[in-house]
Amino acid sequence: MSWLRLALRDFVIVRELDLELGTGFTALTGETGAGKSILIDALQLLLGGRADAGCVREGAARAEVAGEFDAPAAARAWLAEQGLGGDDGEPLLLRRVVDAQGRSRAWINGSPATAAQLRALGEWLVDIHGQHAWQSLTRPDAVRALLDGYGRVDTVPLRAAWDAWRAADDALQTAQRQQSSAQQERERLQWLIEEVARLAPGEDEWDELNRQHARLAHAQALLDAAGQALEALDGRELSAARLVAQAIGALQAQAHIEPRFGDIAAVLQSAQAQLDDACHELQQVLGHIELDPDALARLDERLGRWMALARRHRCPPAELPARWAQWRQQLHALDEAADLDALAARAAQARQAYQAAAQAVSAQRIPAAQQLTQAVQALLPTLGMEGARFEVRLEPLGEPSPQGLERVELLVAGHAGAPLRPVAKVASGGELSRLALAIAVVTSALGEAPTLIFDEIDSGIGGSVAHTVGRLMRELGSQRQVLAVTHLPQVAARAHHHLHVAKTTQDGVTVSTVTPLDAPARTREIARMLGGHDSAAALAHAQELLQA
Repeated sequence: MSWLRLALRDFVIVRELDLELGTGFTALTGETGAGKSILIDALQLLLGGRADAGCVREGAARAEVAGEFDAPAAARAWLAEQGLGGDDGEPLLLRRVVDAQGRSRAWINGSPATAAQLRALGEWLVDIHGQHAWQSLTRPDAVRALLDGYGRVDTVPLRAAWDAWRAADDALQTAQRQQSSAQQERERLQWLIEEVARLAPGEDEWDELNRQHARLAHAQALLDAAGQALEALDGRELSAARLVAQAIGALQAQAHIEPRFGDIAAVLQSAQAQLDDACHELQQVLGHIELDPDALARLDERLGRWMALARRHRCPPAELPARWAQWRQQLHALDEAADLDALAARAAQARQAYQAAAQAVSAQRIPAAQQLTQAVQALLPTLGMEGARFEVRLEPLGEPSPQGLERVELLVAGHAGAPLRPVAKVASGGELSRLALAIAVVTSALGEAPTLIFDEIDSGIGGSVAHTVGRLMRELGSQRQVLAVTHLPQVAARAHHHLHVAKTTQDGVTVSTVTPLDAPARTREIARMLGGHDSAAALAHAQELLQA
């Protein structure tokens, strides 16, 4: 059992409703306009349907729908992945609130959730077949999805292969269209790269060139400064080094009388050592700095070429190496894109992968179409379509498509001797409704959702066919939970449980109520549906239907 409990507050014309559904087949009946489909609408809202202010009962601040489900294992695994609970044995709690402005909020097991999450979860919980289900039988996409769902055909690899093929083919066509302009761009880049290559600027060379140029350009001034400093420190009779040495000697001579002189002399000896180091460094500088006009000219020439290229390409001189590397990368990318043979091979390989995936899907669809044809065909006579024929046909497409190599089409012949024609061209609405019901029964039997809902899908039928529909619903109810909104007494009489919807006026406000029926009340409701109200004949007929 999946759907355990549903609670509504101020939803459309329902003021308050707490409803528990049992296992098996439950019929939902009532007068026309009483609001039989409100439960379906509430469930669809709870499972991620569109919310708007029309959901809120007139005069109320908000509408609230809550449900308690016994979720299947697949749903619990999804809940665990989403961090929304899903422990075995615990009921699944869903809740959605819509305010008078149409804003909605949702919760799954007490945690905030999105409408998309509710919709994803709903696919595992409930399968709804509406009264206009036949309309989907005329839409190619819906028919293909119907067959793929029935045959459990996995089309995800097919779609991925199609996208990969399209991407590879687009890359090839783009390269072919741009071949001329790409050649011009390639020539431009080659010219730029070759021009800068004659300079071959190093990544960190610019700063080093400027340092070398500064030293060579000011070599004479540097030599003069070093010579003057060395002369002052150690080249004269009264140089700094000699004066410091004299001071040390004078202090040491009197240190035995004044001990502090010894400390001062030690400080001066440290200074003397530093002076010696400075003199040594200056001698090294004088030994390495030399006037080299030729080297300076070479640096001037390289710096000039560097700056000229930077101005030509409108970038700071220090960025020229990076610009050169960027052009080389762009040329490499163009060379790769221009490899039409490689792109063509890649596109051909992607096409082969698509063909393999499409053929795998076709191999699954062929037996699924045969099985669906046989299953629906077997039901048609029981639904009052003796002599009718049904076929799920796979028509080859002229061109490959994201959905595969064939179009799925439903064909039907309404009576013996009539040719098979596409469902969309069948004029009889009754035939379409019965066909939709047969398909719904067949496909629902193999579905995974524990709860099936039929919303007046039996519209347009009656008599012995209605008895068959009731029997089919009850058989489905022995395997899964089934709720059917119906106006047929033959269908309602087959149900394990019966709910009655009524519209009443409370305090001047119209409200809808849902009431489980006991045996006497159920007999009266079946009699009303038969058109006899409380007449003895209608009650007897109703009792007969229920006993059958």
